[in-house]
Amino acid sequence: MIRSAIVVGDGVVALNVALALQKRGTQVTIVAPDAPWRGASWGNAGHIAVEQVEPLASLATVRSVPRRLFSRGGALALPARAVGRWLPFTLRLLLASTPARFARGKTALSAMLATAIPAWQQVLAAAGASELLRVDGHYVVWETPASAARGRAAWLAADTGTATVRNATGEELAQLRALTDVPIAGAIRFVGSGQITDTAALGVALTGCFAAGGGVRVVGRVRAIAAEAAQATVTLDDGSSRAADVVVIAAGAASAPLVAPLGLRAPLIAERGYHIEGDPGDWPADQPPVVFEDRAMIVTRFAGRLRAASIVEFAAVETPADPRKWARLRAHVAALGLPLHEPVAPWMGARPTLPDYLPAIGRRGAVAYAFGHQHLGLTLSATSGEALAALLHDETPAYDLAPFDLARFG
Repeated sequence: MIRSAIVVGDGVVALNVALALQKRGTQVTIVAPDAPWRGASWGNAGHIAVEQVEPLASLATVRSVPRRLFSRGGALALPARAVGRWLPFTLRLLLASTPARFARGKTALSAMLATAIPAWQQVLAAAGASELLRVDGHYVVWETPASAARGRAAWLAADTGTATVRNATGEELAQLRALTDVPIAGAIRFVGSGQITDTAALGVALTGCFAAGGGVRVVGRVRAIAAEAAQATVTLDDGSSRAADVVVIAAGAASAPLVAPLGLRAPLIAERGYHIEGDPGDWPADQPPVVFEDRAMIVTRFAGRLRAASIVEFAAVETPADPRKWARLRAHVAALGLPLHEPVAPWMGARPTLPDYLPAIGRRGAVAYAFGHQHLGLTLSATSGEALAALLHDETPAYDLAPFDLARFG
């Protein structure tokens, strides 16, 4: 039995690992250098994307790169100054995109995503915050007949896991057209996907539940991790150290250097996303998220604010944000006539991404890990925490964790 654990990180994945361990009687300490819920976990679109069962490491993704480049009006940014970061990652992505590896990744990801919403329902019920999850689907819309025909045909033919997809009804189309000043040529609705209705409230609920369960939080940066047969020790920047039966590395994009001294290879890249948000005006409070696919942008109504999110920028975590990305988002919002009113706040965060677009979840002795969830961090965090806690307590996880072991990178 794991009596004590140290979780390195305080994002949504780390918090769910901590809560799942607490549920099994483990005394948990979270170690993180800053205030909770400031990472990519909390700056996303709030979308529980159970439909995204196909890993982005695919030949289809590779073929789409030229038309998606930021320089050509798209949402994919490959900054010249960061070529030393994204070129090696891109080569690894190409290797992971073979049909055989894609098929294996899709099988693993599908099984994991099928458990995502039930896992969130259990976590939020335990936290007394079930109202923060709304399973009401989402929309994808197009602005031209040509893009609508292509996009609709692609989605209707795609495997969408536990979600289903259908054409938007006439009433739904009318509601969507009322949201924007541009013509909407077509729309589909996903049924079975979900949304966190307020990411700030989610952070409060999860940290509150952790504290109520006797969890301890230590502010500090982990400098080193040493593992023995039945115990692991973390050393902080101030020279202090703490030991536990297991240390779980769940530090998002900062995880790779922590696992490297343990002989674990994690070729992570910071896949940076941007958003702007402001007063929602007359945007309906119960409106499901809307993806403007021609602009690669998703718009989500949260409690008291409206958020427009986009951009995939491969760069180092510490690279300053690029104001042109926020300007592009503002231009899209203005062109669409969306009611995103001042003051409009910009945000940028780093998604931790591995070349095969599968997370890293596993254990090596007294050290475990859960990171690398790319665009699906919010979606998969509750089920990741539950599965890893089950593994650490010698239970059988709800799905096979072997495909997510870092051994796949050598």
